[in-house]
Amino acid sequence: MTEKHNPEQQSNNHGPNNHGIDRDAEYALLESRVAEALDLARQGGADQAEASASLQGGLNTTVRLGEVETIEHTRDRGLSVTVYLGRSKGHASSADLSVESLRASVGHALDIARFTADDACNGLADESRMATDFPDLDLWHPVALDAERAIDRCLRMEEAGRADPLITNSEGASVSGSFGLTVLGNSHGFMGRGEGTRYGQSCVLIAGSGGDMQRDYWFDSQRSIDDLESAELTGRHAAERTLQRVGARKLTTRKAPVLFAPEIARGLLGHFIGAVSGGALYRNSSFLKDSLGETLFPTWLDLLERPFLPRGAGSTAFDGEGVAVKDRALVEQGVLQGYVLSSYAARRLGMESTGNAGGVHNLCLSGQLQPGDSMLKQLGTGLLVTEVMGQGVRLVTGDYSRGAAGFWVENGEIQYPVEEVTIAGNLRNMFGSISAAGDDIDTRGNIHCGSLLLDALTIAGS
Repeated sequence: MTEKHNPEQQSNNHGPNNHGIDRDAEYALLESRVAEALDLARQGGADQAEASASLQGGLNTTVRLGEVETIEHTRDRGLSVTVYLGRSKGHASSADLSVESLRASVGHALDIARFTADDACNGLADESRMATDFPDLDLWHPVALDAERAIDRCLRMEEAGRADPLITNSEGASVSGSFGLTVLGNSHGFMGRGEGTRYGQSCVLIAGSGGDMQRDYWFDSQRSIDDLESAELTGRHAAERTLQRVGARKLTTRKAPVLFAPEIARGLLGHFIGAVSGGALYRNSSFLKDSLGETLFPTWLDLLERPFLPRGAGSTAFDGEGVAVKDRALVEQGVLQGYVLSSYAARRLGMESTGNAGGVHNLCLSGQLQPGDSMLKQLGTGLLVTEVMGQGVRLVTGDYSRGAAGFWVENGEIQYPVEEVTIAGNLRNMFGSISAAGDDIDTRGNIHCGSLLLDALTIAGS
């Protein structure tokens, strides 16, 4: 099998590191197991095969009211293999990288394929689409985050959050650090490495008493622990958000403009991604089926997929099938330019893979962005949404109805907190009714966007 990866190009930090692993040695083990699995699949009669092996680990700690509640260490290895006998597919996996488990997994996958019906759309992605360039995306930042250091960070976070006497209780502060190494290979000769670290912290606090108790939180998540905001800042921000919710009221049912805070706005775009993803499209379960070329958003708005962002949450050189990814405009000047497709979904739709097996890679909203601190003024009178709940989204029809909490705003100024309301509309109409987007971009996840202002939605209350 000809390897198409360049280890020196993909990583620049070799040898033992602060997560207690020898990365080069681990990669060598993972690659050898992938190669063995592919060889065994070929010997067993597979026409095509794909295998992946991984090592993942981390630490999670939680402190509540100054006492340690959780210290959890994880270290897991795993392997999965997919084989194709003609157009029949079999898949098996194991949480063990031993040779015995590897052989058993390949055998199980072959057995499954022998009793599975042919599907003309099955098979590896096209060989010509395999990634051959593996840039350093700056995703690997191991540090010695031991339990003592993590607990100290939790304590400082919660202490800062509880410093205000109006904070009456805490659901805890948490700190986590994780790492992952993955090798993906297939019978085209592709062999690629994926790696990354992730650090996070969060604090959940309670204010008020009796019938007016309120809860809120704040968090941060980054590839490098050096990029995390201070523990004290996360705690104070959690306290501020919690205290702002004290005295929340209900609203009477009405129609009004709605401003989604950045961390909520990215969820709205997540529904859009779900609607243009291959599985929903070929199953005829998306309201955006056959919408290519349609204007779905305002003409000033673009949605760009940028998989090569340094330290990005969704950065990668290849998708879950080894297909090379690239920068592309998913939406340009409001017009839908493409779908989100794996090779299987693409074949079902008579199209080509978009390099999105496993999802999008850093979806970024751009266009005529407004200053984030001006968005309340642009809202004027309406609802600022800072929390949504429930599962009231139907991608088949685009109907949207979710519980919400936030703040009622008049003349660009927050008047009082709001709870126990429902916001409702249709996603197609909601996308088209976006009247402004803020430059207060939230980059902590795979969707990067700021606050979004929508024209009148139904707000159901008492």
